[in-house]
Amino acid sequence: MHTPSHDWITTPLTAALLRGALDVERTAHGLLPHRLPARARAQFHDPQLAMAESQPSGVRLAFRTRATAIELDTLPTKRVYAGVPPRPDGVYDLVVDGRPAGSGSVAGGNTLTIDMTVGGAELTPGPVGTLRFAGLPDAEKDVEIWLPHDETTELVALRTDAPVEPAPDPGRPVWLHHGSSISHGSFAATPTTTWPALAASRGGVELINLGFGGSALLDPFTARALRDTPADLISVKIGINLVNADVMRLRAFTPAVHGFLDTIREGHPTAPLLVVSPLLCPIHEDTPGPSAPDFSRIAEGELRFKATGDPAERAAGKLTLTVIRDELARIVEQRRADDPHLHHLDGLALYGEQDAAELPLPDGLHPDAATHRRIGERFAALAFGEAGAFAQRN
Repeated sequence: MHTPSHDWITTPLTAALLRGALDVERTAHGLLPHRLPARARAQFHDPQLAMAESQPSGVRLAFRTRATAIELDTLPTKRVYAGVPPRPDGVYDLVVDGRPAGSGSVAGGNTLTIDMTVGGAELTPGPVGTLRFAGLPDAEKDVEIWLPHDETTELVALRTDAPVEPAPDPGRPVWLHHGSSISHGSFAATPTTTWPALAASRGGVELINLGFGGSALLDPFTARALRDTPADLISVKIGINLVNADVMRLRAFTPAVHGFLDTIREGHPTAPLLVVSPLLCPIHEDTPGPSAPDFSRIAEGELRFKATGDPAERAAGKLTLTVIRDELARIVEQRRADDPHLHHLDGLALYGEQDAAELPLPDGLHPDAATHRRIGERFAALAFGEAGAFAQRN
């Protein structure tokens, strides 16, 4: 960690400098952004959800400054999967006056070692590290530092060689999105190139990304977080995690979707609300969950996923992606009679069979960086385009 000299100005880290977080927690080290409020986190202590919502996908520091050099001390928590090659360090993206201006990573930090063969995890504490950007223009500018979308990040200290103030409100519409690990960022290369970040940039909106890896399960506390978060445009991508986790049958799914949408509408009665059905995922199109790790190639350092359900169980109400797509389309059509601002987008229009042939899912579940770009471009065209659900606010 850098030892500040008299040339540096240290600016206290506060929520006023953050965008994209719903809550912040003071820790022993500094400030931990959260993407679910404390009340929601208190209702269910699930390790997967806790890890996902504390990974700051879409969260960025935003400030105005003349600084030519910026240093940010952070304490990252890096994930290591036993038997699999190490993941690359999380990436921080620098954006200056709306344009990409550099990237960097922070070494060190805590290590969370996950053993999927036994379902256990062990946390090893590590040191604070420093991110540095230099050579920036000596002029007043709006700076954003997008935090790693897939790495829990405690913010420890911000130093610059000129004063910092919170960036002014950009005055753009706020887009609030909820989804699974694909919305969270999965194998995207950087935080500004997850598909929601790419779509937000193309749509000219401010993103709040509530994509939670493995945790888009129609949880009522998530619906209340969406209800209570100020937003102009809202989308919810529903389906894949319900099959992954095998948490409900069709009998429970339909009322749960209605309840989820009802809760959002309590806080946003007329905002454009877009329901997005699942992207293509070949292993679960017609085969129910749960998903399970496929260790057949673990010796080669490759982890894939497989569907373990029985297709015959669809008759008893087990969910597949095909079942969910049909039911979501029916629910939206039914509700539109009383809710003209509700819209539906078939996930196959974002990633379908032709796309899977060209850009297959590397582990059977998650899109890679090139596929994130394609999904983001497609979503921007379909949602923010002339005939899209978000066109009237764009």
